[in-house]
Amino acid sequence: MKCTVLGAGAWGTTFGQVMADAGNDVTMWAIEPEIVEGIRDRHHNAVRLPSVAKLPDNMTATGDRAQAVKDADIIVVAIAAQFARVALAEFKDLIPDAAVVVSLMKGIERNTKKRMDEVVREALDLPAERFAAVSGPNLSKEIADRQPAATVVACENLDNARKVASACTTSYFKAFITSDVIGLEMCGSLKNVVALAVGMARGAGYGENTAAMIETRGLAELTALGKAAGADPKTFAGLAGVGDLTATCGSPLSRNYTFGANLGKGLSVEEATKASNGVAEGVPTTDAVVALGDELDVPTPLAYAMSRVLNEGISCQQMLSELLGTEITEE
Repeated sequence: MKCTVLGAGAWGTTFGQVMADAGNDVTMWAIEPEIVEGIRDRHHNAVRLPSVAKLPDNMTATGDRAQAVKDADIIVVAIAAQFARVALAEFKDLIPDAAVVVSLMKGIERNTKKRMDEVVREALDLPAERFAAVSGPNLSKEIADRQPAATVVACENLDNARKVASACTTSYFKAFITSDVIGLEMCGSLKNVVALAVGMARGAGYGENTAAMIETRGLAELTALGKAAGADPKTFAGLAGVGDLTATCGSPLSRNYTFGANLGKGLSVEEATKASNGVAEGVPTTDAVVALGDELDVPTPLAYAMSRVLNEGISCQQMLSELLGTEITEE
């Protein structure tokens, strides 16, 4: 198939490599001329994915929007979540009528509190059956090194989910399918809040028990939110839920974990932002989770505690006290 990736960051470029390894012709679109030139002329993304010495020969790049998506069967969106709506507006009238649009983004739009499936479909005026989301325990550097990994493709139309899964399944990367788009989207975005909290606890010097407690209670919080929003609770127990949570909360390769760890070491949000070369996606998502909990009447003690960390600067110890509470309740 002819596949296009909009956005040539680390994960976008890695996913492009996966699809190229699966036998597809892949075109990367990037706004930065040096990235386009590097991928097109030298098969190397020195700016965003320097660890890969040579990208596959069936990968190229362009900075021209119309050229990028022309005749594409699958169009993958790998743009920073908070900029997706504005960036996609430029592509609205260029997307081929039969193309399936796939989102790799994990986040909640700050101003609207909408999931990425809602943002992409609104920005491109796209029917639900032509939208798919990909999420799972997918740390880009490990997949770029072709280490064994798996992911989940969600689409209301399971035939299109299979089409996308086929385009990204290789000897080292396995894609499963589901029709639970809401559950997959919520797993991918909400777990970043838990990763912030785990990272903060690690940065503050706490050990395995504390991390396990945060992850488990965080997962329960996210599952309850997902169920109230119409998601299948089983999705949260699979690769997109537990799997992604485990990878994100256990690796310094995770930007959210690292951001949280810097907070735990005593850095302010501004200092952690500078140290991380930008805001981790879990930061804007945290307040969105609290707002969603209020809207759905679901308690969100972890998100609320992390919101206080980010907005009021409370300590890790105070955050954990907020999470644990004083009332005796059933698990």
